[in-house]
Amino acid sequence: MLLTPRRHPRTETSEPECRQRRRLLGGLAGSAALLHLPVAQANIRPLFGRELKFDNLHTGEKLSTTYWAEGQYVSTSLADINHLLRDFRTGEVHPIDPTLLDLLHLLQQKAGNANPFQIISGYRSPKTNAQLRSASSGVAKKSLHMQGRALDIRLPGTPLKDLHRLACDAKVGGVGLYTGSNFVHIDTGRVRYWGS
Repeated sequence: MLLTPRRHPRTETSEPECRQRRRLLGGLAGSAALLHLPVAQANIRPLFGRELKFDNLHTGEKLSTTYWAEGQYVSTSLADINHLLRDFRTGEVHPIDPTLLDLLHLLQQKAGNANPFQIISGYRSPKTNAQLRSASSGVAKKSLHMQGRALDIRLPGTPLKDLHRLACDAKVGGVGLYTGSNFVHIDTGRVRYWGS
């Protein structure tokens, strides 16, 4: 008698079961985001995420992180960004406005450039801001750097004037062009433009 091999029922997967498994995996990724687990710790790649890369020119620190996933900000990634963008002179860490991070992400998308943002200045403590202000008239007394709402940046591979134009087009906040010092200032204050 000839026996035909039988397949184990678990190896046969119907289309509805495949869809159900995909939904389950998506739910797991969402749960990781809800629990604020970093992607590596959760061992799950987010289905919809916003990634940013940073290169802090003063400390030499680099960071590549998914700061937003599955519809919300990832708190552990925000903490890593806050640390990297700290006042490198005093070591003080301050929360960075997530709207500023969204602006960086938008600039990267519009520029079509995945290179890390070079950070010239992130958060500044009041002490540091006062020191810089005493040495230069270009430092505002009530600088938004002291609120974690401003960054001075470059994006290698994107000309400074192009980065400035893209930031102005976004109409998120203040944008300053500093060609002599080779950086663009962005902030989440009122919309305004300056520099040459």
